[in-house]
Amino acid sequence: MSSPAYKLILLFKQPGDLAEFERRWSEEFVPLADKLPGLRKVAVSHTHGGPVGPVEIHLIHEMYFDSLTALTAALTSPEGVQAGQCLMNFAGREVTLLFAEHMEDAPAAKST
Repeated sequence: MSSPAYKLILLFKQPGDLAEFERRWSEEFVPLADKLPGLRKVAVSHTHGGPVGPVEIHLIHEMYFDSLTALTAALTSPEGVQAGQCLMNFAGREVTLLFAEHMEDAPAAKST
């Protein structure tokens, strides 16, 4: 197993105005978030419901860093402050932020 990374997870609830949310997220927030120092990887998932139907979460945006120290340094950097202000301006009531330790392992090779 690889050494742990740390990630910031943004869980966005279903927005009232989907088109406006998508515009502001992609055109305003993402360009700022992509400039966070130490950012190693980004993963974005648009949900399509769950096993029993619709879910409250619309979008999951994950940002990966080498360590918790790197993650917190990114958030307190000028770029992080600017991205955070942008996020709160358009999605403050619809977003939950989480820190998570992330372990990843490559799948075992299939034998033939």
